[in-house]
Amino acid sequence: MSEPTLQHHGAVRGVTGSCHRLTLPDGRAVLVDCGLFQGAETSGDGRAGAGALAIDFPLDAVAGLLVTHVHIDHVGRIPHLLAAGFDQPLWCSEASAALLPLVLEDALEVGFPRDAGQVRQVLGRLERLIRPLPYGQWHALLGDALRVRLQPAGHILGSAYAEFDVALPTPGERARRIVFSGDLGPPDTPLLPDVQPPEAADVLVIEATYGDRLHENRRTRQARLRALCEKVFGNGGTLLIPAFSIGRTQELLYELEGIIHEHPQRPAAPGQAWKDITIVVDSPLAADFTRGYSRLRRHWDAEAKAVLAAGRHPLDFAQLKTVGPHDHHLQVVRHLARTHESAIVIAASGMCSGGRVVNYLKALLGDARHDVLFSGYQAAGTPGRVIQQQGPGGGSVELDGETIAIRAGIHTLGGYSAHADQADLLRFIEGIPVPPHEVRVVHGDDGAKRVFAALLRERHPGMRVLVPSA
Repeated sequence: MSEPTLQHHGAVRGVTGSCHRLTLPDGRAVLVDCGLFQGAETSGDGRAGAGALAIDFPLDAVAGLLVTHVHIDHVGRIPHLLAAGFDQPLWCSEASAALLPLVLEDALEVGFPRDAGQVRQVLGRLERLIRPLPYGQWHALLGDALRVRLQPAGHILGSAYAEFDVALPTPGERARRIVFSGDLGPPDTPLLPDVQPPEAADVLVIEATYGDRLHENRRTRQARLRALCEKVFGNGGTLLIPAFSIGRTQELLYELEGIIHEHPQRPAAPGQAWKDITIVVDSPLAADFTRGYSRLRRHWDAEAKAVLAAGRHPLDFAQLKTVGPHDHHLQVVRHLARTHESAIVIAASGMCSGGRVVNYLKALLGDARHDVLFSGYQAAGTPGRVIQQQGPGGGSVELDGETIAIRAGIHTLGGYSAHADQADLLRFIEGIPVPPHEVRVVHGDDGAKRVFAALLRERHPGMRVLVPSA
């Protein structure tokens, strides 16, 4: 073999389970991400969701794992990778190195709730393998055979796209540049610097979560968020936002603090100004990550640092309340269901497939006073997708074995997605000075991938565009 090769062990039947293998000419390989499958999305052998945990590909040639960011659909199978015998370096950005143990500790405690010793053992192995890499610098991974440079991806704190240079065995041949996008964020994302395209790529593996649509701009989405809140509060209800504990929660807090700062005296509800509205974060993990985001503020963008310099605290402000123990969580759910208190609740999980948001949904979905706002992608087969599709027509959803009628208002604000839209993805590709000769479109529903691939072929007839199935 004289050229590097690629295989895909996930994120080819949907947007979850990201895992890709880059094999070098000498036979050694590295993995890029090792994520969990969610909803109805399946592994290569057709198993779905929580049943698709096992590592069903050989590891004998795998010399390391590079993690682009710490969302569970990119890192959730790492404990199973360790259980399968993986004992090689795990490379990631400096911020991801700080956040990854928090993500996997939470996942492990769900999987092994009574075995603290096993959780500590896995985390100890993990921390021994982690190798933090600063952004913007080339690092030798496997001697002269492979080097990598991480660049900010604008998706969540610590997210990166990876530029690999693979040496070829033929003397005088230049290295092949293979770029993995990971998950790319849109421009003007709160807290994070904008994505800049790579300087070169022979082959690009790119996500296409929103390859078939465009987002609202930040100013429009913030105005819509404020208007939706005021409409809900006027009805005497609660706005429930299912959100992932890392990334989306912190971005929403940043935006809500901005609304309060700009409009403190503006009426938000009858007899209440915006400065008096309660914002609840009901997720211990989200609270941990929010503290982690604050500790890692050196990685924030210039706008967020200017907010701090002005004396504001966009992730820790007076109106923000966090919910800790489970009995406190249940009290809050009951209180909001039976009163007319105006509040915004941000709770995990983002796709409503578990976590504390389920109790809120069971309590609030049947009451037209309340509204649910989806701010991120909902995978096929998840309760979030069902609510998003059935809710506007007054349908129902099954939660914990119960059929819950949907009478609450259901809304989607695509502008708050942490994923780049079609135009952003095109700018990323077309901003590469010499376009890649091959682009592999992954991490998207079939329709989104087909639309984006067709658009690329139309705009770049000489480009080889593939939509892998394995």
